[in-house]
Amino acid sequence: MVFSSLLFLFRFLPVFFLIYFLAPDRAKNLVLFLGSLVFYAWGEPVYVVLLLFSTVSDYCHGLAVERARRMGKDRAAKAFLISSLAVNLLMLGFFKYADFLIGSINAAAGSAIPLLELPLPIGISFYTFQTMSYTIDVYRGKVPAQRNIIAFGAFVSMFPQLIAGPIVQYRDVGEALRARRVTAQGLDAGIRRFCLGLGKKVLLANQAGALFEQLSGWEASERTVLAAWTAMLCFAFQIYFDFSGYSDMASGLGRMMGFTFPENFRYPYTAKSVTDFWRRWHMSLSGWFREYVYIPLGGNRKGIRRQIFNILVVWTLTGLWHGAAWNFLFWGLWFAAFLILEKLWLLGPLSRHPFWGRIYTLLVVLGGWVLFSMTEPGALSDCLRAMAGQNGAGLWDTGILYELSSSGPLLLIMAVGSTPLPAMLGRRIAAAKGGWLAACLWPLLLFGLSVAFLVDASYNPFLYFRF
Repeated sequence: MVFSSLLFLFRFLPVFFLIYFLAPDRAKNLVLFLGSLVFYAWGEPVYVVLLLFSTVSDYCHGLAVERARRMGKDRAAKAFLISSLAVNLLMLGFFKYADFLIGSINAAAGSAIPLLELPLPIGISFYTFQTMSYTIDVYRGKVPAQRNIIAFGAFVSMFPQLIAGPIVQYRDVGEALRARRVTAQGLDAGIRRFCLGLGKKVLLANQAGALFEQLSGWEASERTVLAAWTAMLCFAFQIYFDFSGYSDMASGLGRMMGFTFPENFRYPYTAKSVTDFWRRWHMSLSGWFREYVYIPLGGNRKGIRRQIFNILVVWTLTGLWHGAAWNFLFWGLWFAAFLILEKLWLLGPLSRHPFWGRIYTLLVVLGGWVLFSMTEPGALSDCLRAMAGQNGAGLWDTGILYELSSSGPLLLIMAVGSTPLPAMLGRRIAAAKGGWLAACLWPLLLFGLSVAFLVDASYNPFLYFRF
């Protein structure tokens, strides 16, 4: 079940919120926990057991770590922490990376070890990172262990951000799990945020994705330079509006229930450097790796060589986190290379020339999306050759000019929509005389248009579900 589906919008969500709002405060965590399990089991009826196992395991480990620390048994606390991390990483590794490892061994050794072909549990990369951060923070003394297993289960399985983030750390919601208020102001802000995310997803991301699929389906030998670059621009818009739209919907749902989730995107395509880009894109993931991997490895405190090593480790893991395939590893190393170059030489010149910094950043990011989107080596090679004009198809043809003439306005809307300009305009309109009416109408308009598109939609994927 995805947020941008009629089933979710008109069946699951109304029933859930009716029960949630009618339930007394002391029962809201139970309603959230059970509702989240129903939501997850709708798409993963078998792997809901895995989610429950992860919940019980980290609940018990958190209590054990805190008890050992309180008794002064640091070695025991560290042992419980390592046990918790091992369980989470083994579970993630088995389901997500076993076939990748077997396939790599077969390719290198010429063996024929059969693949396990296990379906990937939805959202496993997100909820394992959440539970690992919880146990680590309990060990560090940053948060108390949660003694109510229903409240902890609500944290782990919370359906708004369960399957595609943002990655919510326990300290972000721990107080709200204990006591929270559903307010008219929170409902209003949450509904607006949800409608904005739904519009991003349905009206922009889906249209960009359909055009990307169409252009990528052209014969490799007939794909002109302009067609290849337009296809990758469409993918860049698709993945941004898809993922940021989902994050907006998740934040909106959380706000309606009394939670405040961390921001996940801040106009990344306006970044002036690759370093700046990763301060704006998927901020909950980059923040997680910074806090739990980069800084413990030494960060930038042990000299430039160690810092370069730490960047390589973090971005190798970041690439593999996104998928069990070589293209994701190369994608991570691609960004690691530019981050290292910026640390050594480029940040100064880029800061002095922001216009060229933005152009450079967009080119690097588009190059990264080529690696990210092409999982097959042949498709990657065809795309790169077309973008470089090395396939003999020329710069453009009538086919791509026709597509641009019909899709140009949509691409322009997405380009503007990925900047702060619409938000600035919206604030000005809301502040103007009579602006309250426009502020009330735009969420209804976005919701109505999105539903109209969904009625006949045949293309409605969520890219980050596979991670």
